[in-house]
Amino acid sequence: MNMADGAELFREDELLPISALQHLVYCPRRAALIYIEGLWDENRLTVEGMLGHQKTHEASAETRGDVHVVRALRLRSLKLGLTGQADVVEFHRVSEDARQSGISIVGLPGLWEPYPVEYKRGKMREEPGYEIQLCAQAICLEEMLGVTITKGALFYGLSQHRTEIVFDQAIRKNTINAVDSLHKLLRSRKTPLAEPDARCPPCSMRDLCLPKSAGRGRSAADYLNRVVTEAVSESS
Repeated sequence: MNMADGAELFREDELLPISALQHLVYCPRRAALIYIEGLWDENRLTVEGMLGHQKTHEASAETRGDVHVVRALRLRSLKLGLTGQADVVEFHRVSEDARQSGISIVGLPGLWEPYPVEYKRGKMREEPGYEIQLCAQAICLEEMLGVTITKGALFYGLSQHRTEIVFDQAIRKNTINAVDSLHKLLRSRKTPLAEPDARCPPCSMRDLCLPKSAGRGRSAADYLNRVVTEAVSESS
């Protein structure tokens, strides 16, 4: 199904993780290794990122003046075929005439505008996959809550800096195209060819991707299995 046509809804068993979008945008082969071949590897960056997310992954809610903060909010979109969890969604109090963007929250007076915040480790940098992941969260919230969400933010742990992202037509189009590509990739069950470049050295999947050893387009999982089989044969 093409996300742009909006002809039908996805079934629950067809929903893909929102987090897969940042992997796809960074490198389709990386996304395939994780979600098709079932491979994953940790490096210092992914471990630090996981530790930095622990607090936001604990479900909770609190109100600080005109901001109501909800952590670990479950998200879903049957239109996009996505599911996942928002690190933080802030609900900002807005005027009563902002009904297009505001919702009612049980136990709290007035209207509140959703504002998704995605937490990332490291310092502020341009990372299209992060922006698309955040926009996908906003689109899920729009579908769930029946409102329009115009912006959100990326928060970088090391620099303690928040970058606001505006969900304009350009980023929404890029997000829908990325979602469409993700569904097509995972339906194909084929791992894309390896294309070594500057993305490879910091990638947590580098040692499992093995672009040179495994050969262009060959399955990294098959290569690893072959190496293990040969090693066992030699030792017996």
